[in-house]
Amino acid sequence: MSGPAAPAPHTEPVVLDLEWLGDHRLRGRSGDLEIVMDSPPVAGPSPVQTLAFALAGCMAIDVLVVMRRGRFDVKAMTARLVAERAPVDPKRIVKVDLHYTLTGEIPRDRVERAIQLSREKFCSVWHSMRPDIELTTSFEVVPSLAPVAAR
Repeated sequence: MSGPAAPAPHTEPVVLDLEWLGDHRLRGRSGDLEIVMDSPPVAGPSPVQTLAFALAGCMAIDVLVVMRRGRFDVKAMTARLVAERAPVDPKRIVKVDLHYTLTGEIPRDRVERAIQLSREKFCSVWHSMRPDIELTTSFEVVPSLAPVAAR
């Protein structure tokens, strides 16, 4: 028989405030950080674009953390997210494709594993979204250019 379960670690709540700036613009503040959202996206991203940024950013940061823990020298990374929306209201996101391009001497299987860990375990944004959203991921690894020898 085992002892009592350890208490779950405490995480701080996400707290933000929104202020209407006129038209469809909203300023969001969380602590010292600020973002302006707009619809259509003129003064800042729309709320749906903000959600897409959050998902891409969450998963990209996870991949970078896993790569660093594995001591892989990532020279650069980009990510491109393409989201399809339903044709009728609420026009929610129904399908997401996320493609990463990493530069460095990084084994492909380690990148695959980092993306898998983000999706299955770490990305709180993904795990906060509807489970029926189709998510596909892909990646490419571009080797670092060798330094050019002095002439």
